[in-house]
Amino acid sequence: MDIYWLTCLLLLCVVEVFNKPTYKNERVHFDPELSRDPHEDNQSHQYDHEAFLGKEEATTFDQLTPEESKERLGKIVDRIDGDKDGYVTTDELKSWINRVQKRYIYENVAKVWTDYDLNKDDKISWDEYKKATYGYYLANPEEFQDATDQFSFKKMLPRDERRFKTADLDGDTAASREEFTAFLHPEEFDHMKDIVVLETLEDIDKNGDGHVDEDEYIADMFAHEVEGPEPDWVKTEREQFADFRDTNKDGKMDKEEIRHWILPQDYDHALAEARHLVYESDLNKDQLLTKEEILENWNMFVGSQATNYGEDLTKNHDEL
Repeated sequence: MDIYWLTCLLLLCVVEVFNKPTYKNERVHFDPELSRDPHEDNQSHQYDHEAFLGKEEATTFDQLTPEESKERLGKIVDRIDGDKDGYVTTDELKSWINRVQKRYIYENVAKVWTDYDLNKDDKISWDEYKKATYGYYLANPEEFQDATDQFSFKKMLPRDERRFKTADLDGDTAASREEFTAFLHPEEFDHMKDIVVLETLEDIDKNGDGHVDEDEYIADMFAHEVEGPEPDWVKTEREQFADFRDTNKDGKMDKEEIRHWILPQDYDHALAEARHLVYESDLNKDQLLTKEEILENWNMFVGSQATNYGEDLTKNHDEL
C-alpha cells in the first residue's frame, strides 16, 4: 500500500464505526484466492498450500509439527475422496480446491457483515454501507483538504454505489448476504464481471482514452523509480502484452481484451492446480492419488509448517 492510501486509511480509522472502501490496489485485479497467473514451483510451494488449504489457513502452518501436519492432511484426504474408493482423482481435487476458495469468500463476508449491518436486519442497505465506509469523510470534509484526498473520495463513493447497485439484483437498495458477497467479490459472479472490467480499465487507463496501452499496462505493475534498464520480468511482460494481451494488434487493450486478461474463460485455475498436484505426487503414474502418495509428498500440500485446517473437520460445508 503506498503512502497516499495509508494516509487515507489512518485518517478514516478515527471514525467510530468504520470500514475502508475497496481501494485501487484491491480493485484492479481483485485478487481472487487463486491468482490468474501460473505459479512458479519452488521449495516453499506457497501457491499450492494456498490453493489446497486457503490463504488464511496456509499462514498458520507453523503451529504444528510436521507429524501433526501430516496427521491432519490424512484426515483431509479422507474428505476429498468423495466416493471412498481409496483414490483421489483430479476431479475430486478440483472440487475440493473450488470449495476451499468459495469458503474463503463467504467467511470473509461473514467476518465483516456486522460492521455494515448497522440496524441488524440481516440486510445491508446502501446508506448503511456509505455511513460505515465514508461516514467520517462526509461528516468532516474539512479534514480532507488535500486535493488528492478530495478527488479520490469523490471518485470512490460513486464508484462503490455503482457496484452496489449492480450487485443489488432485486433493486431494493439493500443487499442480502449473497448480493453483498457479489459486491465484495465481483469476480466470482457472472453478472458482476462487466464491473470488474470497467473498474480495471478506470484504474489503469491514465490518459482517459478508454483503452490500456503498453506503458499503462506496465505502470500498473512496475514503477521505474531508479535509472537503469528495466528488469527482465518487465521485458517479459512487455512481450506478453504484445503477443497475448493486445490480441487485435492495435497497440492497446479494449474492454474485451481486458476481460480476456483478467477473467480468462479458457483457463481453469482449480483444474490446473489439481492436475499439477496429481502430476507431482502420482508415484506410479496411474493418474490417481492414494493417501500414501499424498502423504509421501505432504510438503507440497501442506508444507513443513502447520495448519489450523483441523477446524475444517468439524465444519458443515453443505452450504458450499
